[in-house]
Amino acid sequence: FFFFFFSHPDLTQCFQHTVLVWFPCFYLWVCAPFYCLYLRFYDNGRISLSSLCCAKTGLGLCLASFGLLEMVYLLVEKRRDIEHHMVFLLSPIIRSFTMILAVLVIHLERLRGFRSSIFLFLFWTLAVICSLVPLRANIQTIIDEGFSADAMRFVAFFTFFSLQLAQLILSCFADHRPVTLKPNPCPVEDASFLSKVLFWWYGRLVVKGYRSPLQAEDLWSLREEDTSEKIICDLEKEWAKQWAKMQESALNGTQALGYKLSEQTQLLRKLHKEQISGFCLLRTLAKNFGPYFLTGTLCLVIQDAFMFSIPQVLSLLLGFVRDEDAPLWKGYLFAFLMFLLSCLQSLFNHQYMYTCFSVGMRVKTAVMGLVYRKSLVINSAARRTCTVGEIVNLVSADTQKLMDFVVYFNAVWVAPIEIALCLFFLWQRLGPSALAGIATVILIFPLNGFIAKMRSKLQVQMKYMDGRIKLMNEILSGIKILKFYAWENAFRERVLGYREKELNALKKSQILYSISIASFNSSTFLIAFAMFGVYVLIDEKHVLDAQKVFVSMALINILKAPLSQLPFAMSTTMQAVVSLKRLGKFLCQDELKLDSVERAPYHPDIDGVVIDNGTFSWSKDSTPCLRRINVKGQRGSLVAVVGHVGSGKSSLLSAMLGEMEKKSGHVTVSGSVAYVPQQAWIQNATLKDNILFGHERKDSWYQSVLEACALLPDLGILPARDATEIGEKGLNLSGGQKQRVSLARAVYRKADIYLLDDPLSAVDAHVGQHIFEKVIGPNGVLKNKTRILVTHGLSFLPQADLILVMEDGEITEMGSYAELLSRKNTFADFVKAFSAISDTEQEQDQEEVGRLTHADKAHTGRVKLEMYVEYFRTIGLAFIIPIIFLYAFQQAASLAYNYWLSLWADEPVVNGTQVDTDLKLGVFGALGFAQGIAIFGTTVAISLGGIIASRHLHLELLNNVLHSPMSFFESTPSGNLLNRFSKEIDAIDCMIPDGLKMMLGYVFKLLEVCIIVLMATPFAGVIILPLTLLYAFIQSFYVATSCQLRRLESVSRSPIYTHFNETVQGAGVIRAFGEQSRFILLANSRVDHNQTSYFPRFVATRWLAVNLEFLGNLLVLAAAILSVMGRATLSPGIVGLAVSHSLQVTGILSWIVRAWTDVENNIVSVERVKEYAETTKEAPWTIEDSPLPSDWPKSGSIGFQEYGLQYRRGLDWALKEISLSVNEREKVGIVGRTGAGKSSLALGIFRILEAAKGKIFIDGINIAEIGLHQLRSRITIIPQDPVLFSGSLRMNLDPFDGYTDEEVWRALELAHLKNFVSGLPDKLNHECSEGGENLSLGQRQLVCLARALLRKTKILVLDEATAAVDLETDNLIQSTIRTQFEDCTVLTIAHRLNTIMDYTRVIVMDRGHITEMDSPNNLISQRGQFYQMCREAGLV
Repeated sequence: FFFFFFSHPDLTQCFQHTVLVWFPCFYLWVCAPFYCLYLRFYDNGRISLSSLCCAKTGLGLCLASFGLLEMVYLLVEKRRDIEHHMVFLLSPIIRSFTMILAVLVIHLERLRGFRSSIFLFLFWTLAVICSLVPLRANIQTIIDEGFSADAMRFVAFFTFFSLQLAQLILSCFADHRPVTLKPNPCPVEDASFLSKVLFWWYGRLVVKGYRSPLQAEDLWSLREEDTSEKIICDLEKEWAKQWAKMQESALNGTQALGYKLSEQTQLLRKLHKEQISGFCLLRTLAKNFGPYFLTGTLCLVIQDAFMFSIPQVLSLLLGFVRDEDAPLWKGYLFAFLMFLLSCLQSLFNHQYMYTCFSVGMRVKTAVMGLVYRKSLVINSAARRTCTVGEIVNLVSADTQKLMDFVVYFNAVWVAPIEIALCLFFLWQRLGPSALAGIATVILIFPLNGFIAKMRSKLQVQMKYMDGRIKLMNEILSGIKILKFYAWENAFRERVLGYREKELNALKKSQILYSISIASFNSSTFLIAFAMFGVYVLIDEKHVLDAQKVFVSMALINILKAPLSQLPFAMSTTMQAVVSLKRLGKFLCQDELKLDSVERAPYHPDIDGVVIDNGTFSWSKDSTPCLRRINVKGQRGSLVAVVGHVGSGKSSLLSAMLGEMEKKSGHVTVSGSVAYVPQQAWIQNATLKDNILFGHERKDSWYQSVLEACALLPDLGILPARDATEIGEKGLNLSGGQKQRVSLARAVYRKADIYLLDDPLSAVDAHVGQHIFEKVIGPNGVLKNKTRILVTHGLSFLPQADLILVMEDGEITEMGSYAELLSRKNTFADFVKAFSAISDTEQEQDQEEVGRLTHADKAHTGRVKLEMYVEYFRTIGLAFIIPIIFLYAFQQAASLAYNYWLSLWADEPVVNGTQVDTDLKLGVFGALGFAQGIAIFGTTVAISLGGIIASRHLHLELLNNVLHSPMSFFESTPSGNLLNRFSKEIDAIDCMIPDGLKMMLGYVFKLLEVCIIVLMATPFAGVIILPLTLLYAFIQSFYVATSCQLRRLESVSRSPIYTHFNETVQGAGVIRAFGEQSRFILLANSRVDHNQTSYFPRFVATRWLAVNLEFLGNLLVLAAAILSVMGRATLSPGIVGLAVSHSLQVTGILSWIVRAWTDVENNIVSVERVKEYAETTKEAPWTIEDSPLPSDWPKSGSIGFQEYGLQYRRGLDWALKEISLSVNEREKVGIVGRTGAGKSSLALGIFRILEAAKGKIFIDGINIAEIGLHQLRSRITIIPQDPVLFSGSLRMNLDPFDGYTDEEVWRALELAHLKNFVSGLPDKLNHECSEGGENLSLGQRQLVCLARALLRKTKILVLDEATAAVDLETDNLIQSTIRTQFEDCTVLTIAHRLNTIMDYTRVIVMDRGHITEMDSPNNLISQRGQFYQMCREAGLV
């Protein structure tokens, strides 16, 4: 077997006939039993007999019969030779039986539904490879001796070989699947083994995407194992187990210590629980996804083995070039071997990456599912600590961190092993000098570790970003208020304050990162410099030849990957740990106790709701807010709950729903429940879906519900009747309509018990009366149901069976109306004081047009060039030109020091030494350090350029959004806008500059490699050119598809967040109706829809990388073969330089594409942020040289001249030709039915809607000619919805800090809030929570009154919102307005007629016209429309 030293590599006949035949057979027989065992557990349904299967069987039987024929031939013809060599007879027998075994395996696989076999593919590959040696021998014999020498044997062998080759080719195809039900199934399930390894199954989608932009329907449906249902079903069981274990250990701990825990101990306890919960979550995920992840890890280990064998082959190749007597075939063998190893390395690497991304995707699905399910069951105390924004952040940011963790986790342990192996091989080449390399590594590492630590301290950028997003969320929710008050600038400054802090943190972080990048990219040089320097300096007999230099360089290049991955893997792991803690903390929040309410089945004789001596609080530790509660709601009775603002009426309903922490007592609810909350919760769906709420539609009942809830007239106004889509949070419905839809949803349910939290507050008097009669009252649709009604309306109380009077969380009185009056207690006084007042309630006709929100659209096609131009223009040319120069300089330095090395390696050795070693080392060092400094310069410059651009783009986006008119916010879901401010701005901050750094770095590196290969072998140009064209061709295919997939993915991401947002806000309603499972299914389908575009997106990268690396490997092959052919003229130094550089090409190519795609994908963010520059804007805020007196409006007179208003062009007029003049100090009431145009007048005065025709004058100045802020800041409105922003109470009253504390306290005193505020620990600095949730609705209303008192302008518009306020507070507000705004003009859009009976004038509106206008007494005597309204309200 010493053929390796001959010029012709041949094996003996004996070896060819025995070992080469037996080896594949041995593999099949040894592995078959294990394989059959595996097949026993794998059942995928049987496959019917296909033509492919028949062909395989036929070929197999032919091959088996061939063996038998050969045996007969030998026995008959060659009996004499065989007697001495029985071995020759053995081979055909073994071969035949093996072929029969192969056929049996084919059929076994078919019966178990195995469509493509790795096992047999490997067998046929081995068989064909082993037959190559005899094939060459036979061809050589034919050339030497002619065909006729042994024609029979030749024909038999070639036929046999062809059949084996045919089997190999057939085993590359997969069989048909058993019958499938899924539309457009994922082709990976049908792909053969080879197709899976090379990702060929993906090709069809790439071609489709190249021909025309991909649409959502072109994407494959998810594989079974990737669907939410499958993943979460498995995971939930596991998590429940872990969670139970945790609860148990926590409980045991508490019991062991007794219950007297100090606050500190409790806090430590809590922190410890959060820590553990993160690990529990990790364990749960590991149990579910671990096994699949380990198969990927195995691929990684195999890839490493191939990676380290390449430098060894390079060493052999360089030895061959130096040794002029070596036979040529060895050179070709080494060249092909390098090519083969490179290919195998890249295949295994991408299988590993594919596995990681698959696992990452499943982890994302799993975590989203767990968070969503948890958000439906957390109790209100926990709900207060987690804002909606934070919960959405958990599913967006934290799941992303976990996905990164899955991809980079293995690097944490593999990288150190790779580094150790590299150093071991370097020791072999350079001896102890390799330690110098280790020393360099040890120096670079702590530096980077230190930098990583500094950067993690700067992660406060995340904190500022969270703050900014939270603030943006509030701005978008309360945008209408900001516009009414002209507060945009104050909030803009707050957002920019956060942004500045965020960018400063980012800038510091980026500069530190640049040091880190520079030390990394120079690491190749630094390690080489240290090792070679020490090597040549310690002993002058040490010479550097090509083998030492370039094999070491190849090893150092391998070393770079783990060195760069390790810190990244570490930081990703650290971030993932933080995210796991955050997720764990959320998943361990206290849940609603199921036993706080005992739910019994419906029984006609049992009371509907019974609370027996109940005490309730909002959280475990807080003081009870309901005490000594005893309630019996008899079956079929109407129970009314009355009391002042904040007396605990809504809390009582929450207690019945089980939303509160029960301290003591007993609650029983028998039968199904329907709930109408105080603030209607409306889904972003059609009106019909909102009412049906998951139940099927029964037409007659549906119509009667619409009629009873007074929704029929509204359907007439909506463009698509009940199929009109309602914007999120019910944007395109008025307050009254929202409340009626919310009520209709409950009525449609046909539940047994109805909990109604003041549903009549938001509707007009006559509508309220209608609803009470038709729905709630003794003759309504619900007359036989148990109804518990919280109300402020006294007119309904006489018809209630039982009235509960609440004060400070206790029920002070209960009884029927007559009983309570006769007792002459609080209730009697309460009624007396207000008996003259009928309360008719608010409505709002903000927008009577059923407008659709515009979902996020995916742009199609490639990213336009102008987006890049736009981005670079923002950075500025002055910045860009130096960056390009620095890059060119850095690569020139790199090329120079590499070429210098090759010259050094070729230096002749004289007397065992080389001359001028010190000079060579000096030049080498100088060039390397110059490169390092240039790298630092480029990275810093790009980072700073990126920050300049992102600051500018964010500012522009913020200004564009704040300058948009109200109609824009009504048609754009806030999810889309928040996505722009968080995800897209984040991409512009970090992703684009990082992508550009990488891309430019690698493009210049590629240029350097091409120049070096061309210097060594100019003939390689012939290969480089077509490779470049192929490369461009493949890339263009890829980029088109990838960009479109990225867009489809980000478009399908928004609905997940919108749905999460909606669910968290409406969790109470969803729970009350018991609809959790339906919402979970909805969430599943949205997550799955998003994953259908995410899956092809990451496979695209693998498809591309496998194809590109194959091209790169062809360049290695070319460089190696050309070096072998030209070894006579080439020096080992230049060959080493060319081949070791060409080995880097595969890595460089895939990095360029990755970076380029990252940039291309993220530049879409610029496109999406710029999108809002094109939308229509409102008029300018201030007009510089407008002739406005500083004390305008002085008198406060208002004049309308033929004023007309439309909500949108082409729609009906909301106001038609209104002419009227209001004198100074006049008090005017505006009344009318829903949709009469009352609120439209207010919108017109504030120019929230611009006039379609006519003019409005204030003090003789046309308001259309002055800036919006000049107008809005000088008149005041008390709006319908009391909106508060998170921040101090003072900020909510005076965001510009324009008033003194005394003035603020004075306003609070007049608004009857002084006692409340001075009772708070922080007084004016009391933090209001998101949306002002920690104040009651009535208190928020009074805060809005205080705002108006503080501004004290000459004109006050009161869009009466006394809906949620009890009658007493209402009286306070009215009397305050009468006294404090005595010398102002007041316009009141009235819903309670009693408030305007003493006004100077009343305007009655109907369908956009003024129908009557006079003093209230005159109108009553005219007996017109106003008189009728007064009669309905019981005032006449």
